[in-house]
Amino acid sequence: MKKVKFIYNPNSGEKKLASKLDSIIRIYQRNGYTVIPYRLDYDIPVSSSFKDLDESYDHVVFCGGDGTIDLMVNELKRRNINLPVGIIPSGTANDFANALGLEHDPEEAVKKIISSKPKKIDLGKVNNKYFVNVASAGMFTDVSQKINNDIKNSFGRITYYIKGIEEARSMREFHIDVQSEETCYSGNMYLMLVFNGKTAGNINLAYKAEVDDGYLDVIIFKGMPIPKIIPVLIGVLKGEHLDFETDNEILYFKTKKVRIDCDDDLGTDIDGEKGPGFPLEIECVEDALDILGVEF
Repeated sequence: MKKVKFIYNPNSGEKKLASKLDSIIRIYQRNGYTVIPYRLDYDIPVSSSFKDLDESYDHVVFCGGDGTIDLMVNELKRRNINLPVGIIPSGTANDFANALGLEHDPEEAVKKIISSKPKKIDLGKVNNKYFVNVASAGMFTDVSQKINNDIKNSFGRITYYIKGIEEARSMREFHIDVQSEETCYSGNMYLMLVFNGKTAGNINLAYKAEVDDGYLDVIIFKGMPIPKIIPVLIGVLKGEHLDFETDNEILYFKTKKVRIDCDDDLGTDIDGEKGPGFPLEIECVEDALDILGVEF
C-alpha cells in the first residue's frame, strides 16, 4: 500500500480543516493509500514534521496558507527531498494556490491530487531562502506580519484591507537600486514585488506571470506625485497597469536573476512572513518543484 504524508496547519484560515480530516483520510484509503498525518503546532519546530519523510512515500501533502506552504517547501528543499507535493489551500488569501488554479474544497482537492501526474513549476529564491509566491518590500508588504494570527483567522481577508488603509495614511518613499540583465534602476519607490505567482492579498498584480516559464516578474511602483497615483490605482483595479502608459510610474520586467539594494531602514516580506535584509539576491529556480493537482 502506498504511503502519503499529510502535514496540516489547524490554525490556517478559518480553522475549518478539522471537520474534513476524516473525509480526506477516507478518500485516500479507498484509493489504496495509507495516510500518515502530522499536525503543525506553534510550539514544535517545523522540522519535526519531516523526521520520517523519505522516498518511501508516494507524495506529501501540505495543507495551510501561503506562509505554511513556504515553510514546508523550504524544509523540503533543505532536506533534498524530491517527492511530488500536493497542496490543499486553507489560508486567508491562498495566493499561491490561486496562481496554480488549485481546488479549494479539501475533498475535491484530494481527488485531483490522487488522479493527477506531477507538473514541474518554478520557485523563487532570495538570499538562499525559497519563496513560492512573492518577495516584496515597501508599503503594505508587511501587513500580514502586523496582524495577530487569531484576528486574521477569525475575520479573514477584511483584516488585510483594514491594515492596508492604516498604512496608506502614512505614505513614504524608499530609495532602491535594481540591477539585472534586463534593466537598471536607481530611484525612489513605494512598493517593490518580485512574483513567482500572480497575486498578493488576492489582488491580481502580476497577471502576466507564469509559474512554469523560468522567469520571475518584477513590479516596482515608483515614487510619484500624489495626483499621478490615482490613474495608477485605477489601472491596478482594472488589471491594466502592466499594459498602459503611466509616464514610467511602474517599472515592470521579467527576469531570471535580479539584485535589489536599499539604504533605508526597510524590512522585507516573503510569502507573508518576515524576509531577509538587504541586499537581496533574487533568482528563479526553474522546474524546482513537482506539484500534484494542477491542470495547466
